[in-house]
Amino acid sequence: MALTDDERRLLGKLQIKVGRAERRNRLMEAYYEGEQRVEQLGLAIPPELRRFLTIAAWPGTWADEIAARTTLEGFELPDATEADEQLWRIWQANGLDAESKLGQLDAIVRGSSFLVIGAGDADTPDAPSPEGGDDDRERSAEIPLISVESADEMAVELSPRTRQPIAGAKFYTDDGTAKATLYQPRATVWLERRNAQWVEVDRDEHDLGVVPVVPLVRGARLSRRDGRSIFTRIIGLTDAAARALTNGQVATEALAVPQRFAAGMKPEDFRDKDGNLLPTWEAYFGAVWATQNPDAKFGSFSAADLANFDTIVSLYAKLVSGVSGLPMRYLGQATTNPPSAEGILADESRVIKQVEDFQTALEAAYERAMKIAVRIRDGRWDPRMEQLETQWRSAATPTRAQAADYAVKLVQQKIIPREAAWVDLGYSAARRKKLAALFAAEEARDPSRLIARELGRGRNGLTDADVDDQADADEAVPAGAG
Repeated sequence: MALTDDERRLLGKLQIKVGRAERRNRLMEAYYEGEQRVEQLGLAIPPELRRFLTIAAWPGTWADEIAARTTLEGFELPDATEADEQLWRIWQANGLDAESKLGQLDAIVRGSSFLVIGAGDADTPDAPSPEGGDDDRERSAEIPLISVESADEMAVELSPRTRQPIAGAKFYTDDGTAKATLYQPRATVWLERRNAQWVEVDRDEHDLGVVPVVPLVRGARLSRRDGRSIFTRIIGLTDAAARALTNGQVATEALAVPQRFAAGMKPEDFRDKDGNLLPTWEAYFGAVWATQNPDAKFGSFSAADLANFDTIVSLYAKLVSGVSGLPMRYLGQATTNPPSAEGILADESRVIKQVEDFQTALEAAYERAMKIAVRIRDGRWDPRMEQLETQWRSAATPTRAQAADYAVKLVQQKIIPREAAWVDLGYSAARRKKLAALFAAEEARDPSRLIARELGRGRNGLTDADVDDQADADEAVPAGAG
């Protein structure tokens, strides 16, 4: 079946979106890696000295800090008190412990990334092996395939009413051939570029009713749903700091060491030990000047004071800290006193809030992705998934002793049960299950419990608990029965 006119127009529109985003993403990637090009006016530094360019990689520090604190730990259904094992199995079978981190970092740096959900067989065209060949790894057909995609290759079109994707497309190159995948609510189409035209290769009429693509977005606004990079607000300050550092590099190279001067001399006075004329005047160190010219005068300039560069870079660091919420120590600025645990928490309060807001944005995306995955797995929509909740690791960085002390007090005062304290301490669902089993085994071996049980036995050999159970059973028998 050939592409319809509507599908061609939609594919072209999405391809333009990817092209525009790719140019913007390259710039944000350069700032993340500290490889951006900083324009100089050329007043203090001539163009030929731009090799001294020095970058303050503060954007990458900010992005890494937000990404490191954003960790998903499980999914909880409305009728459960623990993370759902089947949903977590889907998550881990797709390697999303690591892949989700990559997608979240891309959303922070570039503004968005994408999750694509499909059937869990190895023959899916969008599931190539990491080596580029056939994927010979065993995959269970019961586990849907969830992949994380870059905004460099993918774009979606959102519904103006529901704000959910009505179409999505991925553009990539495989073995030198341009390919694309068009995702629609009722079908997924695989295409190749032939003779400057997109040609349909395969089509899957899945009839899901939704597009199996979920955007991971950071910084969405009502007027800009596709998000924006976290770097937007500090790019100007980062470039200004880079200019100051570059000026400092040039000044260090040229003025940090006292420079000598000679007056009344000619180039012919500068000869080597063999009497050969030196090609250039010595401008750097190591030259001991001596001459028979009676009119020659020697002297030296004072070394430049470079403290002003430290002052201006510290000023830019303070401005970046004010905009980003990063503590000054994260920007390479030493603090007066070592921070206490309470001081660290207060100092990082804005970063913690940023992470929590980012988690809120990701919740809806991950919950929607898992909802679609369960629909693909079961062949029907599960109404319980409408109330799915995500479990996140705490974004704060308290000390282990502080967190343990806090949890112990809550358990002792019977404010929360022991299992809730394990959640607060950051233990995973699997670890909590293992701890519960260990505690149960330990209590079963407790001698004091065995002694108490034996002492509680009556003359008939029954414990009080046995008597209570028998009484409950007798009450359950209807009158006149037996």
